[in-house]
Amino acid sequence: MNTLPDRDEMIAAFMSRDSAYDGIFLTAVRTTGIFCRPTCPARKPKEENVEFYRATSDALVAGFRPCKRCRPMETDGTPPNWLRPLLEAVERDPQRRWKDLDLRRLGVQPERVRRWFKRYHGITFHAYNRARRVGAALGQIKHGDTMTGSAFDSGFESLSGFAEAVKKMAGASPAKAAQTRTVVATRIPTPLGFMVAGALDDAICLLEFADRPMLPAQMTRVSTRLHATIVPGSNAVIDQLAIELEQYFEGSRKRFDVAIRQAGTPFQERVWDALRAIPVGSTKSYSEIAGIIGQPTAVRAVARANGDNRIAILIPCHRVIGVNGDLTGYGGGLWRKRRLLEIEKS
Repeated sequence: MNTLPDRDEMIAAFMSRDSAYDGIFLTAVRTTGIFCRPTCPARKPKEENVEFYRATSDALVAGFRPCKRCRPMETDGTPPNWLRPLLEAVERDPQRRWKDLDLRRLGVQPERVRRWFKRYHGITFHAYNRARRVGAALGQIKHGDTMTGSAFDSGFESLSGFAEAVKKMAGASPAKAAQTRTVVATRIPTPLGFMVAGALDDAICLLEFADRPMLPAQMTRVSTRLHATIVPGSNAVIDQLAIELEQYFEGSRKRFDVAIRQAGTPFQERVWDALRAIPVGSTKSYSEIAGIIGQPTAVRAVARANGDNRIAILIPCHRVIGVNGDLTGYGGGLWRKRRLLEIEKS
């Protein structure tokens, strides 16, 4: 299955060093025998000398060697080998307050960790760890523990420090934040790039491509609609989603079993229910969806609801096309929409 964007699109991304395509394709240069990331700072070759590959293994089999500047073998956003001991230690002791000295004792350099987290999560490791500890403490408070005990159990040295961290993350005092739901969010790798998944304890409420410009706004809407605080982390629902997504992209799954929570307006949810009813391998136009929900004149409103879908693929807004059969706008990019339809029709 070809899961690469069109060549012209990849050429443009490579020449402009577009970081949104990092992890989606690799660029190999015939004249040098080297393959690189799209963001490689090296001098750009002539377009006719460029080839594209989906995976490092493909480029290696084709006879290319990895670039020493952008290091495409090192990581594509999945945790590299040098970082895994730290991530495993964090999972074993999520309440621990990690310091730079602790990282060095594990054999990793704090600055290297900071750069990796900033690049792939948008925050530093210490901010990531602090957010996880805040989420754990709020969870304890919701289950009846005292605020003081929860704060100190989660590695905070004072109640004022805990309150400040909660307010910075949730925009509310610990008491108010503890009354809200918690949505855990993490990144899931797919053949079409990383996706950000968010989940309550029992359902997925967010699934967007990580490079979608609207992602921050969609996360805010999820938080507002569900009265929830979003914290880094994962749970059993996200684990199930990751498995089902892998099966979907392999072509062995046509229907998702993981529970979802749509969290939209009544009109939006009627549109989203209609999207979920579109059979795999089929498409509908906006006007057809408007007819299905019994509001044939609400085509523009249907289009807006389609664009505001916050659970991509599971609520298949990619199956909606123009009345003339042309592909229309898609938040993850038209090339992804085209590939999703190809996967489902194969």
